[in-house]
Amino acid sequence: MSTTTARGSSLGVIPWLTLAVSAAGVLVSAYLTYEHFTAGTTLACPETGVVNCFKVTSSQYSKLFGVPVALLGLLFFLGMLALSLPPLWRTASPWPGRLRLAGVAVGVVMVCYLIWAELFRINAICLWCTVVHALTLILFGLIVIRVALPPLDD
Repeated sequence: MSTTTARGSSLGVIPWLTLAVSAAGVLVSAYLTYEHFTAGTTLACPETGVVNCFKVTSSQYSKLFGVPVALLGLLFFLGMLALSLPPLWRTASPWPGRLRLAGVAVGVVMVCYLIWAELFRINAICLWCTVVHALTLILFGLIVIRVALPPLDD
């Protein structure tokens, strides 16, 4: 059975999964960005106790150098969405792959910082932020696995 028949595409499933995860990240980050700029309280999280989206999204850690981290997340996922488009997985140039790996590595570093801030500085967790963190870590895993796999036949 050929690679194309077995996997539905010579790209395999991982590039398509990165596209789906990136799109989900765009949606959640867009929602968090909207909530940030409208000062909304519709985050559907309790506002008391450990799970407190409002406390997290309105803390001093909700901005990095004056830029809302929700907006940074949106820009990150838009970039990863673009880098996950099938033509950029098929190109002979190594640059899309390098940018994809570097971008997701920066994303993981940022996620680690934000989780640290939630747990040890803010003393609260935002469920929406946790979804963004999980999507970033899943994206990282997918990209690293795809980099580790041998090239597929085209």
